[in-house]
Amino acid sequence: MLSSAAWREKLEKIWLKSYPKDMPAEIDLEEFTSLNDVFERSVQLYANQRAFSNMGAALTYRELDERSRAFGAWLQHRAGLGKGDRIALMLPNVLQYPVALFGALRVGLTVVNVNPLYTVRELTHQLDDSGARAIVILENFAHTLEQVPSGQRPETVLTTRVGDLLPIPKAQLVNAVVKYIKKAVPRFDLPGAVSFRKALREGARLELETTAVEPTDLAFLQYTGGTTGTAKGAMLTHRNMVANLQQASVWIAPKMRPGQEIIITALPLYHIFSLLANCLMFMKNGGENVLITNPRDLPGFVKELRRHPFTAFTGVNTLFNGLLNTPGFTDLDFSHLRLTLGGGMAVQRRIAERWKTTTGTTLVEAYGLTETSPAVCINPVNLAAYNGSIGLPIPSTEVSIRDDQGNELALGENGELCIRGPQVMAGYWGKGAAETNSAFLEGGWLRSGDIARMDAQGYIYLVDRKKDMINVSGFNVYPNEVEDVLVAHPDVLEAAVIGLPDEAHGERLKAFLVCGKRTPSTEEVLDHCRKQLTGYKIPREIEFRSELPKSNVGKILRRSLREEEIERARQAA
Repeated sequence: MLSSAAWREKLEKIWLKSYPKDMPAEIDLEEFTSLNDVFERSVQLYANQRAFSNMGAALTYRELDERSRAFGAWLQHRAGLGKGDRIALMLPNVLQYPVALFGALRVGLTVVNVNPLYTVRELTHQLDDSGARAIVILENFAHTLEQVPSGQRPETVLTTRVGDLLPIPKAQLVNAVVKYIKKAVPRFDLPGAVSFRKALREGARLELETTAVEPTDLAFLQYTGGTTGTAKGAMLTHRNMVANLQQASVWIAPKMRPGQEIIITALPLYHIFSLLANCLMFMKNGGENVLITNPRDLPGFVKELRRHPFTAFTGVNTLFNGLLNTPGFTDLDFSHLRLTLGGGMAVQRRIAERWKTTTGTTLVEAYGLTETSPAVCINPVNLAAYNGSIGLPIPSTEVSIRDDQGNELALGENGELCIRGPQVMAGYWGKGAAETNSAFLEGGWLRSGDIARMDAQGYIYLVDRKKDMINVSGFNVYPNEVEDVLVAHPDVLEAAVIGLPDEAHGERLKAFLVCGKRTPSTEEVLDHCRKQLTGYKIPREIEFRSELPKSNVGKILRRSLREEEIERARQAA
């Protein structure tokens, strides 16, 4: 084996030779000091353009500027918040989110994005760990906040309803339907809570004091499971976020027409993928984000899509799969669609090929991590067809494939994907140097926890999560490979594969399947696998289900399935 230094010299940025024409190797890190600089430029350039829309209503860039300014002034003068304080946003995709987001950033606050579906335990941990002094929360989830111990609850609580920023009488109608017909607002009692609408009214009469925000100031505490361990806050500075915004912007520039793009934003904005790729990216370029509040309602989602001549679309594999199997989707007008970006989880070939056939647009796969703000690799946006790769390292980004000892591996070998670049986080919040250092190798290389390989052109191929690898009789089995084979069966819609303890083989494979109109027999599925997989990769057990557990962005949770099986075995014993 060559030394790490020798391989580094041999492999030095070989991906650059595969870059699209005129793509720079490095980006300009000095153009913007902070996200606030980016925002202020956009609201001037695109003042009359639609910035965000939801349920048939829209905010122009001028209106977004005015309302975020009012909210920022309220935070300063009424809540007494200032630079460095943390504010939690516990909101789905509604117009209140961008108003609260940019209002908070303009004051120099650090935004703590919170999944609205969190349990009391999860919410308590995140609020306590971040030290959030304020929270903006949708009333639908306020009963969860009520149960957080008072000493761990933010001192300032702002509540809002789904339709609060829609025009009257639509706002009243939507709020009434949500509360009284859908009964989606459980009773809650939060003494001292202020309505978001009231804060905007009061803030409009106050003056926003200018706050100097530096590149090293924290923009977000973005909570993640990290490469190991329990949820912790990745510290993403303004420099991290601006760098990734610049990197991703130059990469997708061939498909971007400033001031003319309309992107469908179904993934939640509190997730780092949607936050960067949709909210911030299209804000920078004067585009319109069409916010989908409830993408799980696929028929309603398809109905909403009919109303927009959308030009861009982001999603995860399960979302694309769900839409492709929803009546009416294939009848939509895709003539304006120019860019489809997939990330958050592995894109499966069958889904990518169906998407291309249906929409006429290649599903371009990308890869990133919460700790990298998030983009690391993206395929060229002019890709003719799905290629099975997560793409090339984007400008100003270095990647390296390492073994367990930190040695760099040869081309084509599987190892841990490690990353270095200006988008890599400052560290983990409140965890000390030891915890942060454990996520890095010498030289500032972030360990991703993902197994990958690099080909001779510099393209990266994701194999699987390191922690999800299954060992059968000494052989490594990667669930992604087996799942790809399973979903290639014409009757299988979704698949998840896990490893379970086995006395004879160390671990054995179990597959969970969701099927379409027809459910095949177990033997049919196994016969399908035998034709494409060697013996030790074939599942020993098959279980058919109506649905699989998923994360907030639709990523299938193998961990939950594994925990279920282990608990079932424990009870049986």
